[in-house]
Formats: sequence, C-alpha cells, structure tokens
Amino acid sequence: MLIGYARVSTEDQTLALQKDALENIGCTKIFTDIRSGATTERPGLTEALSYLREGDSLVVWKLDRLGRSLQHLIETITDLNNRKIGFQSITEHIDTTTSGGKLIFHIFGALAEFERDIIRERTKAGLAAARARGRKGGRPKALDSKKASIAQALYNDKKNAITDICKTLNISRATFYRYINRGKASK
Repeated sequence: MLIGYARVSTEDQTLALQKDALENIGCTKIFTDIRSGATTERPGLTEALSYLREGDSLVVWKLDRLGRSLQHLIETITDLNNRKIGFQSITEHIDTTTSGGKLIFHIFGALAEFERDIIRERTKAGLAAARARGRKGGRPKALDSKKASIAQALYNDKKNAITDICKTLNISRATFYRYINRGKASK
C-alpha cells in the first residue's frame, strides 16, 4: 500500500499540489503537516510512520518534505528499510523498492558519512591548533587553588554555615562539596 506524506512550512502555503501528486501516484492515505522542516515535532509524519506496515511504501512529493537534513533523511529511510517499508520520492524519481533507488539512497548515505567525517577532522584540527596556541578547552574552574584553600579553611571553622560559605565564594553547594571532597581525597 502507498502511504503519502505532504508538508508545507506555513499556513500561507497550500498542500494541494503535493496531495494531487500523491493521489495521482496511487496513495490510499495521506498524512500532512503545516510546520517548518526544521521543527522536530511533526505529528503528521509521526502518525504516518506509525501507520506504515511491512510491505507498504512511504511516498513524498519531494525529498525535502520528509527530512530536516540529509542525516535525518537517511536515518528515517534507514528505519523504514529496517522495517521492510519502501520509500518513494516523486520529484527525484527515487524508489527504494527498486535496485536503482537503493543505489541512489546508498550514494546519499555515503555522502552524508563523508560529510560527517570531514566535520570531525576539521574539529580535531581546530582543537589541535588551539592547544598549540596555548588555549585550553572546557569550562573554566569555579575556584582557583587560592579560593579552594579559603573554602577549605571556612569549612574547617565549624561556625560557618555551608550556605554562607557558598554565598561568600559565589558558588553552588555542589561545587563547594566537589572541592571539599577533592581536598579530603588528597590527604
């Protein structure tokens, strides 16, 4: 069974063109959303994905109607494939139930993986360059060694309340105890 999914981004746009194309190809049921593709919550798509059964095919007018990004598109189609559900895109002439459609899909997958690898390599190179210039990543320490010593001294004086110590040093209780426990562990 062919199940359609149509989406437009705003109320000003119309679903008519997509619905007509989906009906002409033979979709027996069509799910719709009027939301931006960047939105993670798309109830029509969620409903369509849960409605699909093994042997069905999800049909869209165009690839960008389904996926927020290439990676999201590939994840969605891979999930469909694992459930033995086909996928068709009318405009791009992709049909994963055919060998040619599977080839196109695998090429998209390879390109997405290549893109992720390049991003990972650039990130590693950027971090290495920053380290070479003496920059260190991560969150700055809440207390330097001098303030940590002050915190320990205030804690050792039993007259001081933990709340007052935290207010004085402008830190949370969790941060305070993390530094106090470090001091105990090093003794």
